[in-house]
Amino acid sequence: MPNIEFLMEKRFTLSKHLIEIAIKNNLSLPEFLLLIYFEDEVDKTFDVERICTSLSLTEEDVLTSFNHLLTLNLIQIDSSKDGSNKYCEEISLVPMYKSICEKKEKKSQRKQKESIFDIFQKELGREISPMEYEIINAWLEKGFSSELVIGALEEAVYNGVSSLRYIDKILYEWQKKGYKKMIEVKQGLEKTRKEDTGSLDLFDYNWLEDEG
Repeated sequence: MPNIEFLMEKRFTLSKHLIEIAIKNNLSLPEFLLLIYFEDEVDKTFDVERICTSLSLTEEDVLTSFNHLLTLNLIQIDSSKDGSNKYCEEISLVPMYKSICEKKEKKSQRKQKESIFDIFQKELGREISPMEYEIINAWLEKGFSSELVIGALEEAVYNGVSSLRYIDKILYEWQKKGYKKMIEVKQGLEKTRKEDTGSLDLFDYNWLEDEG
């Protein structure tokens, strides 16, 4: 009978991401076990006999599950040379990891958008309309950074203007100048200060009348 230490050393690492992927792709138990095996095992070679022994699965289960995981693009076969300069094949989970990263990125972007809408409502002191929601969303989809959109909002509020049309014009002017971050806006202002004798603050500068 194996001791507890042995069982603990051989345990598989179950992660939240693997479970989510299994549910999303409706994986069978053998498919899920095989995916965990490749995620947890140091030796990534596709040794059917060793896998069958380790997972207590039949050869048919292993081969069927392996082919399905390939079809779902959760695993891939990579070729490389070993120490003897011979080609060998290893199972890579890069496709699965890319899927996890893409999902996290999309979730982060959704949270970022939600945060921007909350900031607009707080700065404007009112609920934004469905039309305003679409305008803000369009700015983000056009590639304006969240930082730049919020910066334009803050300038508009500072100048006592709550119109999204005004903010749109500011963003357009910043885009013409190639600004993508607020630090670039401030650097542009510093350059203008050197060319001018007056002392300008970011919110005192009239970007809409600047033709430079």
